[in-house]
Amino acid sequence: MLIYMLRRSALLVLSLAVAMVVIFVLLRLLPGDPANALLSVDATPEQIAAARAQVGSDQPVWQQFATWSAQLLQGDLGESYISSREVGPEIAARLGVTIPLTLLSFALALVLSLVIGITAAMKADRWYGIALSGFSQLGVAVPVFWVGVILVWIFALQLGMLPSGGFPRDDWEDPADALRSLALPVITIAFVMSASLSRYVRSTTIDVLGSDYLRTARAGGASMRGALLRHGVRNGSVPVVAVLGIELSTTLLGAVVVESVFTLPGLGSMLLTGIEQHDFANIQGVLVVSTLFVVLVGFAADIAQRLIDPRLRTSISGNLR
Repeated sequence: MLIYMLRRSALLVLSLAVAMVVIFVLLRLLPGDPANALLSVDATPEQIAAARAQVGSDQPVWQQFATWSAQLLQGDLGESYISSREVGPEIAARLGVTIPLTLLSFALALVLSLVIGITAAMKADRWYGIALSGFSQLGVAVPVFWVGVILVWIFALQLGMLPSGGFPRDDWEDPADALRSLALPVITIAFVMSASLSRYVRSTTIDVLGSDYLRTARAGGASMRGALLRHGVRNGSVPVVAVLGIELSTTLLGAVVVESVFTLPGLGSMLLTGIEQHDFANIQGVLVVSTLFVVLVGFAADIAQRLIDPRLRTSISGNLR
């Protein structure tokens, strides 16, 4: 297991390095010079040269990448071309919105998907089991922004129960007020995610219910609940853990759309503003943090799978990996 973790850690570092190269190259392939963010329409050649020197776009591409890589290794994400504010502290402040939004949405979606998926599998011959399966199909087909708009119309405009958007200026000094602001975005993401995730839970539960080991446990006198808890949970959770890692990463990336719908000051709005203003420093910073999150979640899910199922830690020859 130790050897595998070392190999997996080396692969994680390599993946991050490749991702950084891809981010840098793709941004440089976009039309226009990043210095344009600092220039007016009637800028003189001298002003253009000064702006390019300020953002470093007058240097060769390999030198720009070397400078950026050296900054990253020091934990420096650079400064915004527009506001001249450091990108790192700005991202850290916005994570105070994006991370709670992501984790709360994921937790709610996990609870809903387990209830819906297991019930739909075990009660597949009942009307509500069929209805829950239909819900999962419907939820996958519905765009997340459309769900957000509908929830705003119902709970904010019609019922007046929750705010339609925005976030308190004092952030989390009043937790109740902050949670009220995140309520509709969390429900929006959880609705779509639970619909997708419940399909995997249902499929895995059906496989467990029809497995030989469960029938053997029942034949030995174990109750259905006891057999599921002792044998079904571990075997069924392995494929679900992999999907959970993907869904958690998707939740963070999907926050770009949801934060726009609810005007939340998170990473999503920072990324969109950076794209609109052609602010490469902000764009690169958000993409680096998002990529790091996705890669670390994938690493954690991979390790969790091997901790849950000992068979994954054993090679074909029977030696521990």
